[in-house]
Amino acid sequence: MPRVLSWAMRLVVMVTGLLVLAPAGSATLAQERELAERYAPVVRVVTQEKACGPGEPYDPIDVDDLFGQPTVAFRGPWQLDDLVKVGPEAIDLSPDRVEYHLDYPGNPLEPGCDYEEWADLITDDSEPTVYAHVAFDPDHPDQLALQYWLFYVFNDWNNLHEGDWEMIQLNFDAATVAEALEQEPTEVGYSQHEGAERAGWNDGKLERVEETHPVVYPAAGSHANYYGSAVYLGSSASTGVGCDDTSGDHTDLRPAVETIPSDPDAAVAAFPWIDFTGRWGERRPGFLNGPTGPNLKEQWSAPIAWSQEWRGEAYAVPAAGVFGTSATDFYCGAIAAGSGAARELLDNPGPTLVALIVIGLVGGWGLSRLTWRPTAPLRLGRRRAWGQIVTAAGRMYRRHALLFLGIGVLFIPIGLVGAGLTWMIVEATRVAGVPNEGEGSGLLVAIGVSAAVALVVAGVGLVQAATVRALIALDAGERISPLEAYRRVRHVRPLIGALALAAAAVVLLGLTIFLVPVALWLAGRWALLVPATELEGRRPVRSLRRSAELVRGHWWKVATLTVFSILIAGLLGPLIGALLILGASAPLPLVNIVAGIVLWAAMPFIALTSAYAYFDARATIELADPPAPDELPEEITTS
Repeated sequence: MPRVLSWAMRLVVMVTGLLVLAPAGSATLAQERELAERYAPVVRVVTQEKACGPGEPYDPIDVDDLFGQPTVAFRGPWQLDDLVKVGPEAIDLSPDRVEYHLDYPGNPLEPGCDYEEWADLITDDSEPTVYAHVAFDPDHPDQLALQYWLFYVFNDWNNLHEGDWEMIQLNFDAATVAEALEQEPTEVGYSQHEGAERAGWNDGKLERVEETHPVVYPAAGSHANYYGSAVYLGSSASTGVGCDDTSGDHTDLRPAVETIPSDPDAAVAAFPWIDFTGRWGERRPGFLNGPTGPNLKEQWSAPIAWSQEWRGEAYAVPAAGVFGTSATDFYCGAIAAGSGAARELLDNPGPTLVALIVIGLVGGWGLSRLTWRPTAPLRLGRRRAWGQIVTAAGRMYRRHALLFLGIGVLFIPIGLVGAGLTWMIVEATRVAGVPNEGEGSGLLVAIGVSAAVALVVAGVGLVQAATVRALIALDAGERISPLEAYRRVRHVRPLIGALALAAAAVVLLGLTIFLVPVALWLAGRWALLVPATELEGRRPVRSLRRSAELVRGHWWKVATLTVFSILIAGLLGPLIGALLILGASAPLPLVNIVAGIVLWAAMPFIALTSAYAYFDARATIELADPPAPDELPEEITTS
């Protein structure tokens, strides 16, 4: 019944509007509708296979679905809970309602499936809709813009909020709609957060259906509009800070077109809500606020001037690379996590601040309880506390940075060979006539990736072995080069064999899910595998047993040291890459290359930490009465 009343009211205002229009205005409106239908977009959304699952759950809706709904509240500007009306009609959204807002059922900071289920409920008997509008710019009388506005009930991205207006715009070198009907658009702009991306009408990146209908790829959740299927990265208000995802399977929507007249009086008569100056979603602080409507956007009144600010491209995250995509992957995840923390801080500032303070105090107390000094980088065969192992590894790396950087260079050819091997496997089978699409492609890529991972594991082992040999030489007072360190590695075959056994066991146990704790326990037991194999010359199985023997009774110490060093080496590169994205807007392939280079540069630090842990374990076992860590001789502290 509310929907019937809404349509009846709309019919009355439309008839009233038509009665006040001049004949010339009616002709113009008919031309505007013809132009709008000719270029109506195809909206290609990411397919959602099941309710509340991955994909895009929201279609652009007919906003009349909101009106007369008993689940929608209309609230005033004084406090968030000031109720003006339940089930508002379009006529209630008058221009004098500044900072009033619509409120939908659900909590935008904990949306769950509430908004998705509610959207399905209110749009059950309607179809996706876009609102076309021909806009003129007084400063550019020889051009006009054809806009399509799309409304989604919820923005499920880093900045969660109720309501979401997005749009695309086609520019014409025409002073009138009649002229625009006689020519093609000159360019197109797709809204992306606070900015937009341009494409020429005949630009290769612009897909068109039936020659005149541009294809739009809304990002899942944020609904920012893109020209293709990919993951796009933004680092500013214009591009959005975070990652937009339009990749995956897609569903094509051909929305119904409602044309908002370019004449302001006719527009308000036909669509009373178009003059609304409030919010189309619940009012919240900062970036969680519901959006204002089209009429308050710059492009509504100055579309051509606004189009001069469009960017030429959006930056797609590389799908692969010689050094991987660690920086961009880290950036996407870190921004999402940071946004979640910011939302929690805004929603519950008191408890969140208390929790952060408690975590900081506990962490600071834990670090203060560790023994960091005296630092003893040399005289390897000594017991060391957890903190002393970390500082010894760091100090040794810093003193001989060029040596260890040179040792880490091995990672560059390994990355090149791994990426090349994956490509060769896929391409060779294609040339041989073996299908490499669909499941076949997935299998081939899996084989290539497995081979690349095997190379990386072997490379990590060789880097660690060479680092251990270099450390032994430095402890003996020798000068040694990176190449000489690799030449001194003596047990390559048993080392690779032991690493293969360990990696296979840990991965297979991890795949069972319920045996993940066992896999983690074994990984900790075998953390000293490389120095045990290289320095003691044991066969693969015996090397595994030797590492377990050394770790016994010190599992937590060795495991946490290993995790800490891996985190330092693994996160430093992506962190620097993320800062380059935010601070310097560096090209994404370059960012991932920088992250990869930093990773190989930091890899010897993992090896140094492992080597010091190995000697600490041996000293604990072999020395009858070893000195306590804080009783090391003074000459070791200053060496």
